[in-house]
Order: sequence, then structure tokens, then C-alpha cells
Amino acid sequence: MSRVFKARNQVALVGYAHSPAVRRATRPLGVTAIETAKAAIADAGLTVGQIDGFVSAPLLPASGEHKAQDGISIVSSHWLAQHIGADPAYAVGFQGIGQLIGSLTLAVNAIASGAADYILFHRALHNPAGSYNDNPMTEARGADQWVAPQGFYGSMPTIALAYNEYCQRYGATREALAVVVSEARKNGARIPWSAWYGKPLSVEQYLAEPTLFDPLCRYDADMPVEGVACFVLTSAERAKDLKNKPVYIAGYAIGYPRENRPMLHWTLDDMMEAGKGVAARLWRSSGLGVADIDLPQAYDGFSPFVYIWMETLGLCKLGEAHELVLSGGIDSDKPRTIPVLSGGGAIGNGRMHGVPQMLENYLQLSGRAGERQRADLTTGLSCHSTPSLGGAVVYTNDPV
Repeated sequence: MSRVFKARNQVALVGYAHSPAVRRATRPLGVTAIETAKAAIADAGLTVGQIDGFVSAPLLPASGEHKAQDGISIVSSHWLAQHIGADPAYAVGFQGIGQLIGSLTLAVNAIASGAADYILFHRALHNPAGSYNDNPMTEARGADQWVAPQGFYGSMPTIALAYNEYCQRYGATREALAVVVSEARKNGARIPWSAWYGKPLSVEQYLAEPTLFDPLCRYDADMPVEGVACFVLTSAERAKDLKNKPVYIAGYAIGYPRENRPMLHWTLDDMMEAGKGVAARLWRSSGLGVADIDLPQAYDGFSPFVYIWMETLGLCKLGEAHELVLSGGIDSDKPRTIPVLSGGGAIGNGRMHGVPQMLENYLQLSGRAGERQRADLTTGLSCHSTPSLGGAVVYTNDPV
């Protein structure tokens, strides 16, 4: 059955704004969201009154028990629409794990179907006080009873277990992950809104860091931050009359776990199998192939995800991503490489849940990356979350 995206290149990104990503905020998240939303709308050359759609994913991404308060620790579409002074016909929020990819597909489909003309798409992240993995639980119920008492709780031991599988099969080393993290931090250090602006990390600094869940250390995880990103989307026809060069959505694909397992039991095989499905659907949806992509951006909430995305998408052969990395194959400062972290990703900017990958595609393909601008780009790809819990989007600035 053909699954070519019927709205291929019919929806475009036409403006954006991003707040500084900070470790701890000094004011409510909603205030930052309002200011960033207004800046994105103005960047697109529009007014608040023209925005008739709001889409987000308001999940509070924090371990432990934290109260979700709209405008304080989360910002829903309805809250933002109300407090920005809009009267939308369409205001929704995505509920699920792959927050950015899930909510972006809602926005794209709404524009394509005519449910809204101009959509303000946002992601607002809050970083609660206290240690990230603090948890007041005193008993474990359900699936947690089989893992939490043994210390297997949280995302980092989960990905460490799967990554150990990768190391045992393919001979990957910490030195290769050090290059991944250093590349992300190098590029994030060049971006003014980044939490790591002006703070690159060397391979030597990474290797000197003790491991938390062998072989991963704290630098292998993106740092929780507070920040807001907003994008404006509209139809390709309307985009022609706006001031910024449009970047079109050529296709997308969402992944899902093939096996029924506890939430914190991720295996390497599960993620790779899901990734194959994402890649197949992505290329059918967009009508393109991996060889057509000029700017792939791999998701890196944890550094090993970069290998998984590169291999499942076909950017390199199975089990060879770590070798490609060690040979300089992802160095964005060198020609003829695969610059999968040129935008800094999550490790290089802070935990903005896939926003850096999406933003790098928008900035580069619209010619708005400033001193970081790369030449001769027509297509890009952003990955979000893991292949089994997220997905990928293909973009183009030449919708022929």
C-alpha cells in the first residue's frame, strides 16, 4: 500500500523564536512562553490576531513527583492562546512519549486539512528544583516492582543496558562516545541561546569523568534546562507572501515499540527494529531516500542514540557508527562528513526535547544560520526521541 504523504511540501515553517535555555529560571515558564510566542509571530511577519491554531505537547519531563501547573511548570496550547490574547479555531496538545514529533504532526495535519491557517507550535520545558532523579516513592507497584528495588530506575540505566549490548556486539569504546559528546558541545557552544554557550567540552575532559552507569557518564545525558521554542506554520501557498524563506515538511514517520515490555526495559534489538520501520515509512512518506538528505540531525538525549539513528536510517552500516565517529565522520567543521550534530543537539544545548534538531533544519534550510550557515542545502532531517518512542521529519527548501 502506498503511504506517500498526501500533503507533501504543502505545509511550511515560516518563523521562529527561542528563549535562552537556562539551568534554573527566575520567573514562571508562562512568562517566557508568552514573550517567545510573540517574538515568533513577529518573526514570521504576522500578528497575534492572525494566529488561529495553537499546538504543543505540555508534558512535564521530570523524574519524581512534581505538580503540573499550567503557566508555571507546563504551558498548554489553551493557556498560551488565552494569555497571548488570541481567539483560535484549533488548540490542541499531544499526550504521549514522542512529544515533539507527535505535536508537530498535529500541526502539519491541521494546516493540510484546513483546520487552521496559521499555527503557533511551541515546546516549553521546565526544570524543577532538586536533583533530577530524586523520587519520594517508598514502594514499587506494577511493572516497577521488578526493576526499581534492584536500582534499575530512570532512563540512564535503561539506555546503558542497551548500549552495553551494542559495545559487546560491535566493539564500541568510550573514546568514540567522547567524540560524539565533544562534537555536540563544540557546536552548542557556538549558539547564543544554548545553556552551554561558550562552553565546549574536550575528549579528554569527557574521558576524565567517572561513569555513572557503565560505560555512560553524566556528559552522555542532556542536561535538564528551562526554555521555550516557538515555530509558526502555514500552508505553502500562504508562505509565498511572507518575509522569510519557507521550509517545507516533505514527510514524517512515527515509531512504536514492537514488543510488549516494561516501560524501562529497552533492548537494542527493539530500538533497531523500530528504527527500520521508521526509516521505511519516512522514505515512502517523503518520496526521498537517505542519499537525498543534505543535513541529517540525530537525536541525542543520550549519546548512544546517535549511533542508533545513524544506523537505522542508513547513514552508515549496522554496527559501524562508532567507527565512523572515531574517523572524524561526523565532524561538522570538515567537508564531506555527515554533520548529525551541527546544531549541537540536546547534549550541546540542553534538554529541549528535539527542538535543536528541528531548529537546525529550519535555520540552515531558510538561510538564517548566520556565521554557522552551511552552503548548498536543499533537504534536511530531524530525529526525535528513540525510534521506538519517537520518529523523524524530512524538510526541504526546494519543493519541486
